[in-house]
Amino acid sequence: MMKFTTLSLFIAFTLSILVSSCSNSYQKLASNYHINTQSKGPNYSDLSYWSAHPAIKDPSDSVPAPLLASYQKDTAVDVFFIHPTTYLGTEKPFGYNADIADGYLAARTDYSPVLYQGSLFNVAGRVFAPRYRQAHISAYYPVTAADTVLAIAAFELAYQDVKAAFEYYLANENKGRPIIIASHSQGTTHGIRLVKEFFDGTPLQKQLVAAYLVGIPVNPNLYTSIKPCDTPDQTGCICSWRTYKEGYIPPFVIKEKFDAIVTNPLTFTKSIPTASWSANKGGVLTNFNKLAKGVAEAKVTNRVLWTARPKIFGSFLVKNPNYHVGDYNLYYSNVRENVIVRMKAFESQMH
Repeated sequence: MMKFTTLSLFIAFTLSILVSSCSNSYQKLASNYHINTQSKGPNYSDLSYWSAHPAIKDPSDSVPAPLLASYQKDTAVDVFFIHPTTYLGTEKPFGYNADIADGYLAARTDYSPVLYQGSLFNVAGRVFAPRYRQAHISAYYPVTAADTVLAIAAFELAYQDVKAAFEYYLANENKGRPIIIASHSQGTTHGIRLVKEFFDGTPLQKQLVAAYLVGIPVNPNLYTSIKPCDTPDQTGCICSWRTYKEGYIPPFVIKEKFDAIVTNPLTFTKSIPTASWSANKGGVLTNFNKLAKGVAEAKVTNRVLWTARPKIFGSFLVKNPNYHVGDYNLYYSNVRENVIVRMKAFESQMH
C-alpha cells in the first residue's frame, strides 16, 4: 500500500497550464482516436492501447529540428516510457481513474508528454508507451480519509494497467533486448514500483540499461541491488531529480523521511553536483522544434535540483518556483546525450 505525502498544488497548477493552452488542438485531434473499450481493462495486443509503439508512427518518433542532422536512428535498446498525469482539472468526469478510451485524453497524452518527453529517448531505440487508466491529479493530495482510500485504489488500478502492459511487452516484444525504463510524475510513481518488482535482484536486472525515474522522489533504500547512477556511463542504475527555483524547498520535501536520489541532469556525475548555464546544451520547451541553449543551470542540494530562474521570456515558470513540468525539457539535449552514453556503455559490457 502506498503512503501519501502532502504534494504541492503547484504540480497540478503547472501541469494544467501546460495543457490548457493546447486544449483546442487536442479537441480537434480527439476524433482521430478509436480505442476499443474493454470491460476488463486494456488489451495491449491492440495497438490502439499504446501511445507509442514501434509498429505505429507516433509523436515519440519526432526529433527536434536542430537535432535532426545529428540523429541516427538506432534500434539497439527498448524504452518503456510511462507518461505523467494528463487527467487534470477540477472536475473528474470519469471518477478517480481516466477513461482509457477517451480521445481527448489520448491526444493530450500523445502530443504533450509523449512528444515532449518520450521523444527524448528515441535516440536509443524503440519506444513503448502504454495508455493506462491513470489516476486523476487530485489523487496526489487527498483531503479526507475517504479521499485517501479512493486515491490509493486509483493508483493501484493505474499501476495494474502499467504492469499488464509491461508483461505483454516482455512476453511479445522484448526478446532479450536491453531495456530503459523512463517516466515522469505519475509515471514515476508507477515506475518506482515496476523497477522494484521486475528488476531489483531478478534475472531481468541484467537487461536494465538505466531507469530515468523523474519528477517524484525515489528512495534509494527501497532497492537491494539497484543503485543510484553516480557516473554518466554507469548502467543498471537509477537517475532521478525534481527541479525547483534556487532557494525553494517545498514543505513536503522537508517532511520526507529519506534522502531522495538527486541526479544532476547536466553532468550525471555525483562528484560534480553543480553545472552552469553554459553546460546546458539545449532545452525543448513549448516550441518542439526550437532548442533553447543555456536555458537552465543545475545544482544538486537538499534532496532536490535547483536552478536560478530559467531564461525563458514570458514563461509561467518565471513566476512559479516549482519547475516540475520542465524536469526533462529544461535539460532535453543533455539527457538525450546521456541516454546514448549509457546505451554504448551497456553494449560494450556485452561484448
